[in-house]
Amino acid sequence: MALCQLFEQGVAAHRAGRLDQAEKLYRQVLRADAGSFPALHMLGFLKAQQGRYDEAVTFLNKAVRQNPADAAALAHYAHALMAAQRFDDALAAYDRLLAVQPAHFEAHYNRGVILSQQQKHQEALAALDQALKLQPNAAAVHFNRGVVLAEQERHREALQAYDQTLALDPSYTPAIANRAMVALSLCEWDRVAQFGAEQTMMPPLTFMGYSDDKAMQLALASAAARALAPQPPLWTGERYRHDRIRLAYVSADFREHAVAFQLAPLIERHDRTRFQVIGISTGLSDDSPVRARLGKAFDRFHDFSALNSDEIARRLREMEVDIAIDLGGHTGLSRLQIFSHRPAPAQVTWLGYPGTTGAPFMDYLIGDRVVTPPEDQPFYSEKLIELPDTYFPTDPARTIGAIPSRTDEGLPEQGFIFCSFNNAWKITRPVFDIWMRLLAEVPGSVLWLKQPPADTHVNLEREAAARGINPARLVFAGDAPPDVHLARHQLADLFLDTLPYNAHTTAADALWAGLPVLTCKGNAFAGRVAASLLGAVDLPEMVTESLPAYEALALALARDPARLQAVKDRLARNLATTPLFDADRFRQSIEAAYLRMHAR
Repeated sequence: MALCQLFEQGVAAHRAGRLDQAEKLYRQVLRADAGSFPALHMLGFLKAQQGRYDEAVTFLNKAVRQNPADAAALAHYAHALMAAQRFDDALAAYDRLLAVQPAHFEAHYNRGVILSQQQKHQEALAALDQALKLQPNAAAVHFNRGVVLAEQERHREALQAYDQTLALDPSYTPAIANRAMVALSLCEWDRVAQFGAEQTMMPPLTFMGYSDDKAMQLALASAAARALAPQPPLWTGERYRHDRIRLAYVSADFREHAVAFQLAPLIERHDRTRFQVIGISTGLSDDSPVRARLGKAFDRFHDFSALNSDEIARRLREMEVDIAIDLGGHTGLSRLQIFSHRPAPAQVTWLGYPGTTGAPFMDYLIGDRVVTPPEDQPFYSEKLIELPDTYFPTDPARTIGAIPSRTDEGLPEQGFIFCSFNNAWKITRPVFDIWMRLLAEVPGSVLWLKQPPADTHVNLEREAAARGINPARLVFAGDAPPDVHLARHQLADLFLDTLPYNAHTTAADALWAGLPVLTCKGNAFAGRVAASLLGAVDLPEMVTESLPAYEALALALARDPARLQAVKDRLARNLATTPLFDADRFRQSIEAAYLRMHAR
């Protein structure tokens, strides 16, 4: 039979969905003519349809070498590279495609998506705008513009982009989900209340900003975990005979990020007679000092940001990792998909995400008796592991700079300073109502907040005015180096926590700087972190059980300087004697947990 007939039969089978038959026919053509462009092209396209992207890339690469000007083959090649997460190669392929066909919509659109994932925001917007010129009503383009704008903290524009997405396609669920987080970030509480009806469509992390319903948190996390394609396990029961337990910490946040700062002291202190400690970076490097510190602290440090999740999982299995520790959960850049391949005998989630992953392939979640009390086990898919003091690691080596003046920080010379350096998305209407009542009850007081993006700043001032408070009584702290930021806490009188999502690193920073934190213990993990920290620094009296009690205690402390000073004095004494900032004690606690996991 002529090769052209064999090929046409392959195409017919392909169109009919008989992929195995089509593959056999294409391969028969290639055995007779290894350089057949049509057969290489269609076999590569078929492999991509099957999700076998590495094979697809191999065949399509050969095809485009045979016919560099064929736009369809270039498009399929670029798409396969993108699906294989070979993003730099995919960008180069899309550039080749645009040289052949400058008005290729998908090339512009996919370039925008890749550049967005690479945090190249301006280039991503430019590519997406080109795509929009070609197809102004493409909902996906408006959605991805919203993603990039939100990354740039241009939340008002992001909200408009998501609204436009949903005007074009009301069923576009990711836009519904992302719009909910942007509304929180803007402190647009009327829209937050409106979007509350869409909670079942929210990502797990966004939902935590709306509600501390533990059952719903588990349901949303489980749904997100189910969306990950199930994979055959790479580890199938083999017993490793290592002289030391191999720990692999997996994170996209080995950069200027709270997780990196918290983790570094533990990695430096791990007992090397018992553990070999491996760092697996799945995110882009920022060449920061903390990344260099981690790179030096790990026994082995691997930058796998250019690899896809399947490849990273295979690497972990090849390393014979005993315990793989996920530090991301359902946060934006995490790669939970790696763990779906079961590359390690024990798989643990900890630190970066304050809740259950809902994933059947995660064995353990590390918490403590406050954030994950035993009675909450039904709301976690993982087995809960309790650390004895707190699940939260800290760095006792951080330096605190010279205390600036009130004037330097834009604060009044006199008057009580309430402070909350949380990100604005954690500020909810009920909490803000309390803060404004406190300002009304304490003459001359101010509320010192972290400087939010411009649109959020305007909204917070407007909300203050609507409650009868002069917006000038909101003072905003700009960015500062870590030692300066810690030092300026000492100008404040009382740190006010948020709910349903507490201060986490921000609360630890305040306590380390000697600033008392007042919290209201929530119903779920994210709303109990400050209570855990306060317990570990032996200040249980600063943990309230309800928002009315929180408001009453804040007012009482603001009106009673001697009582507040006694709390500050006790905090100062406790810093050196309690567990919260004892990194060696924390190391021993978590290592004991790892030993129990390994023994099982």
